[in-house]
Amino acid sequence: MTLDDLRVFVAVCRAGNLSAVAREQGCTQSAVSQHVKRLERETGVALLERRPRGVAPTESGRILYEAAADGLAGLDRAVRRLADLAAGGGGTVRVGTGGATVRHFMAEAIVGFRRNHPAVSLEFRTETASRRCLDALLANTLDLAWVTIGAPVPGLEQRPVTELPWVLAVRADDPLAGRPAVDARDLADIPLVRLPPNSISGARLDAALAELGVRGGSDTSVADWDTALLLAELGLGPAVVPAVPGLRAPADGPLRLVPVPALPPLPVGWAVRRWDTLTPPARAFAAAVAASCASDPDGAPLRP
Repeated sequence: MTLDDLRVFVAVCRAGNLSAVAREQGCTQSAVSQHVKRLERETGVALLERRPRGVAPTESGRILYEAAADGLAGLDRAVRRLADLAAGGGGTVRVGTGGATVRHFMAEAIVGFRRNHPAVSLEFRTETASRRCLDALLANTLDLAWVTIGAPVPGLEQRPVTELPWVLAVRADDPLAGRPAVDARDLADIPLVRLPPNSISGARLDAALAELGVRGGSDTSVADWDTALLLAELGLGPAVVPAVPGLRAPADGPLRLVPVPALPPLPVGWAVRRWDTLTPPARAFAAAVAASCASDPDGAPLRP
């Protein structure tokens, strides 16, 4: 049993597909299969079972996967810290973000962190959705990920930092634009610019509207809220968006932002593999972002 065997096995469990892992590893599917077979010979149990669309770990395989994933993640962190010490530097913090996360939530924190930790490198990896950030954490290619807080994910810890109220973004000439607030029921039958339902924030919005009995249609879908705002401004339809820090609509501009108080706020914050194993620089950066969010007058900070 080698580290390569375990790494390949963990990758197969996550991907659920031998050929996908072979492409990722730059080897043949047969080579991937040999790693798994060697583990099965040494453990004496079947670790994978075939499914119509790939493979999945057996009960024995899940036990090995959970132990191997945690062990490999800890080993990788140790190797990174040793490399930092050998290089005499302050280390690297790998951060996963959404398309507009850095601008809305981290700009002030980054400036302060760089001033206080000049030897630490910040490495940002932009993903199109929180789910992809969570996958990257599970693959141990990130230290921290800023995500929409959703259902628990095995192997990860999520810590909400702030809650974002929802607003309706509409053109200034829209009949709803002059209201102090919008009743969620007024959104029924209005085609909204929406995020895909498979995104965490989009799913949360759809569930909240459905609970209020609102099942509006949508003929436009976007990948991020900033694009939804732009399309609303261009007149392609209203958009219900979270009021991210710094979101403003100039009084003389074409867009209006009207609160939708009936919708529960959207929780956002940090996801990590394990808080107690984060490096000191990673913990410092997470705290800096949380402090920045707490100082925003429009946000609703959460305390752990």
